[in-house]
Amino acid sequence: MFVDTAKVTVQAGKGGDGAVSFRHEIYVDKGGPDGGDGGRGGDVIFQATENLNTLLDFRYKPELKASDGQAGSKRKKAGRSGKDFIVKVPLGTLVKRDGETIADLTENGQEIVIAKGGDGGFGNAHFKSSTRQAPKIAELGEMGDAFEAELELKLLADVGLVGFPNAGKSTFLSVVSNAKPEIADYAFTTLTPNLGVADIDSSSLLIADIPGLIEGASEGKGLGDAFLRHVERTAVLLHLIDVYSDDVAKSYQTIREELQKYSPELATRPEVVALTKCEGLDDDIVAMQRDELSKVLPKDTPVFTISAAAHKGLTEVLRALQAKVSEVRAVQALETPEEDDETTVITLGEDQLSNHWEVIFDQELQIYQVSGEKIEKFARRTNYDNYETLNRLRDIMRKLGIYHELTRQGATGESLIKIGDSPEFTLVEQ
Repeated sequence: MFVDTAKVTVQAGKGGDGAVSFRHEIYVDKGGPDGGDGGRGGDVIFQATENLNTLLDFRYKPELKASDGQAGSKRKKAGRSGKDFIVKVPLGTLVKRDGETIADLTENGQEIVIAKGGDGGFGNAHFKSSTRQAPKIAELGEMGDAFEAELELKLLADVGLVGFPNAGKSTFLSVVSNAKPEIADYAFTTLTPNLGVADIDSSSLLIADIPGLIEGASEGKGLGDAFLRHVERTAVLLHLIDVYSDDVAKSYQTIREELQKYSPELATRPEVVALTKCEGLDDDIVAMQRDELSKVLPKDTPVFTISAAAHKGLTEVLRALQAKVSEVRAVQALETPEEDDETTVITLGEDQLSNHWEVIFDQELQIYQVSGEKIEKFARRTNYDNYETLNRLRDIMRKLGIYHELTRQGATGESLIKIGDSPEFTLVEQ
């Protein structure tokens, strides 16, 4: 079953908590802090593979969750990091979050971190200093990214077949390639996209056949808008027109108008045009239809007369397609910068976070709201049930100048403070 859209819940692993521990060994007087750091939560990583061509599996497994990191322990033992969750998806998969594309997997083996695991919290051994020799401070592990992702599959092919229903697209694909699409003498036989590989001379072409388009397809008629996405990425379009059409020029123009309405960029894609089913007509009639069609075609657009059933004219069409595909791929290679093979991920370490912050007083809730990348990260890792850890957060607020701004705006020791989504706390220890 072909499925080209799906929604999944993505949950990266939570970071492990840091440990509070002190050395308790015989013959070791006043053992110092030895609490280890928590392990990092696992990432959710999408990996493109050419061995899949549908998103069907995600209909039955809508939750994708990586492992949590383990807590630190005594003797400065760090917790084990959570295992990354590798998710295999078909080539051409788009990943969207809140309607915006966050990943586009177009290369076999390409890996992209979709949800980043939370950092582990520091254990109390991390906070030892000359003035603080017995810290009881340990951080909590951060939560990993979590959101609902929308998956959309756009087939990657060299050539996309377009045309009216029953124009002979599936027959063409079945003859020139190894594909086995359903074929019958009625419209809308093809209900799902099909892919096939056509060998020509010493090379090959990956061809995508989509269900036939009708007038209004760009607006959803005949499910046209759902299928047009599968020719968006093709290098070249092969427009097939039934030679028996009462008005071949009108047939061509109707499909071109739908392509233009759906995507102006798609309408500029290089194109080859072919009249199909020419085996049963006199040469004079075929020539007449070809002349009528040529009147509305853009200049230099190649037109072929073929018969897939009789295997006539196919080699010439495939060679023309191969030449145009080669031209497009050569231009794309010049425009696309080289990338390494490593997993793509944008990381933001603590030292890279912005120090910028903002304080706003909520009159209704009577709470001072603090926001900012760096301070929110510290707040997420604070254990609010531990007064020493909470006092450390207050110290950080002093160093960043937040404490001064709060008092300038009228905050007192009993005022409630809320940093990002973290719990509320008072400005000074109660």
